[in-house]
Amino acid sequence: MRKILVVLIAIGLIFSATIILAEEQAKPASSIPGPGEQARPAQVSPTPPPVAVPATQGPAAPAKIDTGDTAWMLTSTALVLLMTPGLALFYGGMVRAKNVLGTIMHSFIIMAIVSVQWVLFGYSLSFGPDIGGFIGSLSWFGLNGVGLDPNPDYAATVPHQAFMIYQAMFAIITPALITGAIAERMKFKTFVVFTLLWATLVYDPIAHWVWGMGGWIRNLGALDFAGGTVVHISSGISALAAAILVGRRKGFRKEAMAPHNLPMTITGAAILWFGWFGFNAGSAIAAGKLSTSAFVVTHVATAGAALSWAGVEWIYKGKPTTLGVASGAVSGLVAITPASGFVGPMSALLIGLFAGILCYGAVLSKNRFGYDDSLDVVGVHGVGGTWGALATGLFATKAINDAGNNGLFFGNPGLLGIQALAVIATWVYAFIVTLILLKILDWTMGLRVTEEDEESGLDLSQHSETGYNF
Repeated sequence: MRKILVVLIAIGLIFSATIILAEEQAKPASSIPGPGEQARPAQVSPTPPPVAVPATQGPAAPAKIDTGDTAWMLTSTALVLLMTPGLALFYGGMVRAKNVLGTIMHSFIIMAIVSVQWVLFGYSLSFGPDIGGFIGSLSWFGLNGVGLDPNPDYAATVPHQAFMIYQAMFAIITPALITGAIAERMKFKTFVVFTLLWATLVYDPIAHWVWGMGGWIRNLGALDFAGGTVVHISSGISALAAAILVGRRKGFRKEAMAPHNLPMTITGAAILWFGWFGFNAGSAIAAGKLSTSAFVVTHVATAGAALSWAGVEWIYKGKPTTLGVASGAVSGLVAITPASGFVGPMSALLIGLFAGILCYGAVLSKNRFGYDDSLDVVGVHGVGGTWGALATGLFATKAINDAGNNGLFFGNPGLLGIQALAVIATWVYAFIVTLILLKILDWTMGLRVTEEDEESGLDLSQHSETGYNF
């Protein structure tokens, strides 16, 4: 009976897709963003080749800062920064009480490590002058040349430093996502070194491929408005590599490892939902039609995913759970991220509905494969990010963002192939490099705490403190 209900739900979603797509195609041309609005750096149509500034007669007009755009970007930056403490609470509530501070500490220390790395050389590697389509040069080392005037290649109406610090928040939260896969068992000192190496050797190159001027995935015409490949796939597949190499927690599948504080987790999920509006709508790099569209579809997809996850959980387990609704909401946020600047509300609803179902299935499947992804990073971010990137190739339409492209359902099957190539490249590179980094660190520093330290908990063994004193 449960299988029949799941099949009926899937058929209903597919049937509704025809109606939704018809509505999207009927949208008037007024949905095209106005001339003052911008897409994220990677969102330039592959044909004709991208140009930073439209050709004009005579000398180019000096770039002019728009105060409204700048205010929105600074607000969005603060929203995205808030997501990392939100993630700390989301993860912190799901671990056992003896590991709550150790889990929160992972996210908090990343905010410091990656911030310093970013202003020294991370931003330059990600967005600096291109070297062979693979990486940026160190020309902007220490923010040399990154001043308060706009850079028209990336953000023509806001100070270059506003764009830089906004991007820093993406670089911060991405390695923080990985920590859910290795929670409750990794040495803190090894974790610190891994974070710095991973941000430099995995995040920065992929960010340049997809968003940097001259990046090879950008030049293919792949669309990633706010980080489906750069943030979620890279962290999700790296989490898989980490879970495999670090190994299972002591007592995995033999003793109860239930979340110790679900209200903390729900609070973290709510903060993530709130902050994600800066993540997606802020990626328009302007305040206007496109940012509004991204804001709306982000909310719609998230609501749809929360409902579909709760629905399939209700069917499968007999009752919906608060953790399920929270996880479903996050899966919707993940899936809509790459598509948020290219799809309309009804397409976003479909993306969210399918995200909740797919990610729930992926979380269940980890038991079949036997790896210990403690907090379901692979199932939510790896699978959700992959679905979102491919869904962009299905549902993207130039009626929403003329600087993007049409997807399969709007007459351009080629975009889906390009999206698939971007997904595969990100999966392969992130997985291999993460494995190599962790293997080297295992040989030199060791990845895991001792069994005794794991038994006593990371709060005491790694930080000499406890989260609760009752």
